Amino acid sequence: MTCIINRRAQFSASHRYWLPELSEAENAARFGPCAKAPGHGHNYVLYVSMAGDLDEYGMVLNLSEVKQVIKREVTSQLDFSYLNEAWPEFQQTLPTTEYLAKAIWDRLTPHLPVVKIQLFEHPELWSDYLGETMDAYLTVSTHFSAAHRLASPRLSYEENCEIYGKCARPHGHGHNYHLEVTVKGTIDPRTGMLVDLAQLQAAIDDHVVEPFDHTFLNKDIPYFAEVVPTAENIAVHIRDRLQQPISDLGASLHKVKLIESPNNSAEVYCTPNPAVGPLTSGAVPQLASV
Repeated sequence: MTCIINRRAQFSASHRYWLPELSEAENAARFGPCAKAPGHGHNYVLYVSMAGDLDEYGMVLNLSEVKQVIKREVTSQLDFSYLNEAWPEFQQTLPTTEYLAKAIWDRLTPHLPVVKIQLFEHPELWSDYLGETMDAYLTVSTHFSAAHRLASPRLSYEENCEIYGKCARPHGHGHNYHLEVTVKGTIDPRTGMLVDLAQLQAAIDDHVVEPFDHTFLNKDIPYFAEVVPTAENIAVHIRDRLQQPISDLGASLHKVKLIESPNNSAEVYCTPNPAVGPLTSGAVPQLASV
């Protein structure tokens, strides 16, 4: 029986986004505050996913041995380091989150059956690397607060209450929505970036956060005048709003995950997710999101 196991590790390190072939003004324009000397630091959290068959002892791998491999090959070398000088890989390519994830993959795959590296730079920014040459995934997390009412304008109040329960009450209710936007792209061999992070964050702010924050979605967002703003439908609409702006940045929108509450979330893909198949606006169920 094949199983995937995950091992968590962490390290603290600093880095600087700076290309010597660019002037100080050009570096500042491209990398913003990340270009400032002597650099800045993060508490990185690393998840190593490994696949294999269960042995007679019910294990894929001995986790004590896995721990020692990760420590020897990665964390002992990177912890409390200046990443730009820690590994030869970073002499040519900047140690961005996405390129660092790839470099860790390259260091571990000779020793472990790695199928995914997930690296958190901080809780609102992380990268997934799956061994696809220079292609990687980058996720930005943000939030907005909004109210909504789950009620179809085509149904009576009683019918809406039967479907949506308390969520159909006429004055609505609110949520602190958490939004995760995952993009896919090819890591630039010099900058280490698959997309300009500042421009990505600006696109999410301009097309989603600012228009949606502190609104009553049914009344303030025209799309939801006729479409019930369930978490599922909100996620679909955010996906549709972000696809072109992210494409314009040279990356592809991969997934939108909307967390309505600790108990409820919805995610939609721009490319088919093998687990569920393709999702379209018409395929998203309208479910009560209590």
